[in-house]
Amino acid sequence: QVGVTAQKTMRLLPASGRRATQKVVVGDQDGVITCFGIKKGEAVPVFKTLPGQKIARLELGGALNTLQEKIFVATGSEVRGFTKRGKQFLSFETNLTESIKAMHISGADLFVCASYIYNHYCDCKDQHYYLSGDKINDVLCLPVQKVNCIVPVLACQDRVLRVLQGSDLLYEVEVPGPPTVLALKSGNGGDSGEEIVYGTSDGKLGLTQITGTKPVPKCEVGNDKKRGGILCIDSFDILGDGVKELLVGRDDGTLEIYNFQSADDLVLQYDHALPESITSIQGGCVGKDGYDEILVCTYSGWLTGLTTEPVHREGGSGEELKLSQEMQSKISSLRNELEHLQMKVLQEREKYQQSSQSSTAISSVPAFNVNDKFTLNKDDASYSLILEVQTAIDNVLVQSDVPVDLLDVDKNSAVVSFSSCDSEPNSNFLLATYRCQANTTRLELKVRSIEGQYGTLQAYITPKIQPKTCQVHQYQIKPLSLHQRTHSIDHDRPMNTLMLKGQFSFAEIHSWIVFCLPEVPEKTPAGESITFYFQNTFLGTQLESTYRKGEGCFKSDNISTISILKDVLSKEATKRKINLNISYDINEESVRHTLKLIHPKLEYQQLLAKKVHLIDALRELQVHEGNVDFLLPKYRSILEEADQLLEEYKRQPAHLERLYGMITDLFIDKFKFKGTNVKSKVPLLLETLDGCDQEGLIAFFDAA
Repeated sequence: QVGVTAQKTMRLLPASGRRATQKVVVGDQDGVITCFGIKKGEAVPVFKTLPGQKIARLELGGALNTLQEKIFVATGSEVRGFTKRGKQFLSFETNLTESIKAMHISGADLFVCASYIYNHYCDCKDQHYYLSGDKINDVLCLPVQKVNCIVPVLACQDRVLRVLQGSDLLYEVEVPGPPTVLALKSGNGGDSGEEIVYGTSDGKLGLTQITGTKPVPKCEVGNDKKRGGILCIDSFDILGDGVKELLVGRDDGTLEIYNFQSADDLVLQYDHALPESITSIQGGCVGKDGYDEILVCTYSGWLTGLTTEPVHREGGSGEELKLSQEMQSKISSLRNELEHLQMKVLQEREKYQQSSQSSTAISSVPAFNVNDKFTLNKDDASYSLILEVQTAIDNVLVQSDVPVDLLDVDKNSAVVSFSSCDSEPNSNFLLATYRCQANTTRLELKVRSIEGQYGTLQAYITPKIQPKTCQVHQYQIKPLSLHQRTHSIDHDRPMNTLMLKGQFSFAEIHSWIVFCLPEVPEKTPAGESITFYFQNTFLGTQLESTYRKGEGCFKSDNISTISILKDVLSKEATKRKINLNISYDINEESVRHTLKLIHPKLEYQQLLAKKVHLIDALRELQVHEGNVDFLLPKYRSILEEADQLLEEYKRQPAHLERLYGMITDLFIDKFKFKGTNVKSKVPLLLETLDGCDQEGLIAFFDAA
């Protein structure tokens, strides 16, 4: 184990000389680079550097067409180079104003990216520069030996791969999710050298060809099993069939091996679950000559190897005896090491107790790293909050000043308890405590928010360390929290329009949009105006927002979206003492259109609720009568599917109330724009909703 690691900070050095086993080099967030080999199952250190600034990336480099065995690390805004023996030969200050987040090396060319800035250096001399429209997560360059020119590719948070030529954008490649990692197919870009594999933060995997003029999508693998986001990718022939497989590491600890069934068809061959997120993955030969293995590095710094070596050896009793002696000596050495560590812990604890009770006592609060991720899931319109700590978590307290529902997560083994809270004086709507099982370092929670209600969700994280200490992390629930960025929208839908005019700058209106909607880059976009497209993940309605200095235009097929935007934007403008001239154009047809989108969901949830209410009565009948052949087929099918129905109902507890709330808001908003208050008619609407068909509901809206 090393310290806490960032994404893509572990590599295998190429095998050199007669020995075929490879050395491992890893950089951690303490700034330490550790290089070691494995001999008889034990780690043998080669070199270890002194601590420093945290290492964000570790890459191997060297002259083109030679062994890539020089080690390069990115720390802060500096790139350092080390030989395979640990001697530093390069210290290059890039002079970037932010820390380096991503790095790629190809011969004498160095590509580095901070949050929005891309820089290309050749022999440490500045060559090209590009300012991206959204955050850059990874960078890659197509192999110069194959394509004969430098083609950098940036993976950007706004679901786009940006292909550059010099300092200019050549074209953009739209991908199905925010890309977090890039890799060359088979490590060399495939036969053409132009094929790249990308992984997204919502767990999708894709292969695309980057030609000189346009992208050619090859294949895409969805995330049907609802696994974690992809953090690292490598290519290696682990199955020994002469074709390199794709090794994938995810942030929920899943390791996967994909096979190319044909040139463009990826099929999952094997998977393995680890308890924490996988930050780096490599294929090679580390532990024993002749046996390939997959080496992974996890968030808290554990390096784990999965080998192709058969564990149960064939052979006679002599072989077994030898194995057992080998194992026994290993077990005894581990026992000794454990006893030594326990003694050391006791001594240090006593020392701390004595020093804390002395007159000159200073209490030290232990620092710990938390890796967190708060993202919107398109499939079920909920937010996933993933918390990962380098030591075991004792408990997590979740508090919210806006109404949110906590949903069940299958992988979550923590015990949750809710506390009653006063929502009136201090607007406290949720207080829940998750008590974790022993050795839980990763916790996943799911929450669903209500659009139009915005505020802050707070997580108080307490790990199992002495003295007790806690970290608070805050997550913004935005007014239009269930909207997600999309590449395009359907312009044929009936749209409502909201127009704003006033004495505001481009930066001011952009900051209001950042406040209202998720997935909008914090930095004000380049140029004079910008258009963003969004889709509501719960209903499938859409929003188009176009704005510039002094004016903004927002179009949506959902009146409630326009109503929320109008309220929030006018409130933000009032805070800054800016006068807004607001005009709107309401399309009556859009209300029918939105109701047609909601009604199938409403019908399904009403039917599910009815079935769930019948289950207990039907089960009682089954117990009394012995068999259920006399029941109608529809009731028999409810009994047969009882477990699935209950599971589904439990997973989304307040789904029906949410739909009722949305229809009520739509009803109020429709008449609000006409200047009529219809709140007195809401009880009648709720009565109508029970067992009302789509046409009846539309008729009620029209008649009111």
